Amino acid sequence: MSTTDTFAKGRPVLLQGGTVLPMDNPRRVLPTTDVLVHGDRITAIGPGLDVPPGTTVIDATGGIVIPGMIDTHRHMWQTALRGYGADWTLSQYFVWFFIDHGKHFRPQDIHAGNLLAAAEALDAGVTTTVDWSHGLATTDHAHAAVDALQAVPGRFVLAYGNLHRPAAEWATDPAFRAFLDQRVPRNGMLDLQLAIDLGGDPTFPEKPAFEAAHDLGAAVTTHAGVWGTGRDRNLATLHDHGFMRPGTVYVHGSSLSADSYRRIADTGGYLSISAESEQHAGQGYPPTHAARTHGIPVSLSMDTSVWWSADLFSAMRATLAADRSREHADSHARGETVTHTTLRAHDVLSWATRGGAAALGRSHDLGTIEVGKKADLVLLKNDESPVSFPLLNPHGHVVLQAQRSDVHTVLVDGHVAKYRHRLQGIDLRAVRSHVEKTVEHLRAQLGESEWAKGLNPEVPRAKTIEESRYGNQ
Repeated sequence: MSTTDTFAKGRPVLLQGGTVLPMDNPRRVLPTTDVLVHGDRITAIGPGLDVPPGTTVIDATGGIVIPGMIDTHRHMWQTALRGYGADWTLSQYFVWFFIDHGKHFRPQDIHAGNLLAAAEALDAGVTTTVDWSHGLATTDHAHAAVDALQAVPGRFVLAYGNLHRPAAEWATDPAFRAFLDQRVPRNGMLDLQLAIDLGGDPTFPEKPAFEAAHDLGAAVTTHAGVWGTGRDRNLATLHDHGFMRPGTVYVHGSSLSADSYRRIADTGGYLSISAESEQHAGQGYPPTHAARTHGIPVSLSMDTSVWWSADLFSAMRATLAADRSREHADSHARGETVTHTTLRAHDVLSWATRGGAAALGRSHDLGTIEVGKKADLVLLKNDESPVSFPLLNPHGHVVLQAQRSDVHTVLVDGHVAKYRHRLQGIDLRAVRSHVEKTVEHLRAQLGESEWAKGLNPEVPRAKTIEESRYGNQ
């Protein structure tokens, strides 16, 4: 029987005999448990469930079933340049995309990046992704972005942005509104945020964009606490004008004062923490300590494949490592020793699942494994891997042992999008072709010298290992 027949629409699916981490209570573990899916919903959870006639049974024995992970901040349009900026600083990123070369991205290049990013998100068990799409120079670019998202069986939020024009212009442009009416159904599979960053002008020129978001009933996602750009005064301006509203997602939030964290907490905001990004690029130290101190809800994100890993396994590991490193360092500075860590693996997995659902206003139907909720599920199982056993601490195993190669099955809205480690209904050869054309175009636009310069940024001579150690001999 083909996989098309096996996963025919309307046919129930049973994940049978796995270790289920429902995340309704972050510590709860359900060994040897079945999860039954009918349509787009979870209909039963328990050991030894009756199997309805016609059900497709997926053997989850020895595996772990978790809710679909949720990434609340990913610049999907940049994915065709995977790894290109591995040695960049944040300043070099800004110069490359915002000043020099972001203008070279055509609609088909936005499409290629989104297509690749959407496929790799599903491949890594991320069932909902916020497309922080600030490369939408025109509505033609926006149409291309949505075409790509709708070609892949995932769940997405288009965070519409445009780094080429002031937010007050594009957010009030009738063409933008017409595009939303035509292409963004806001139906739970493709939803909307407005991606609005503040430039630091105390006169608040971005106000019309925030008013537009309010009129549309759309949440705002904004970079904040980014060293040198997303300052405290930006949030103070936003707060003074009454636009720090419930449901706003503050990306990074690393370089902020206690006053700013209190404002985020008091106004019902959320943090999207991208620990790999914050540590590599220099936005500031991942602010998990501040989030816990001030009671700010946390979600996780991976930011951009131009630098980092495109999966939340890496994000969870980086987040946990950064938090524990800081806890140890602070303790050592006091001449003390940490004997019990504060942040636990189950906390970080919760941020990657139910934390993302909360940030997107989807706690009612996503983020946990419960009867009646949407069937967004991930089975981690790899019988060919020596890392798959023994399974002693399931939460710790997911966070510190698992990786994308362990993602056996992915369901989104009850649809099987990945099975036996292979994406379903996605032509990766076609995706590769789109991406190769984008790389060829950008390389031609830059020229070989400029392309090489971006790929291998200059190292400050005074800081090279050889010269600092041996001098010029």
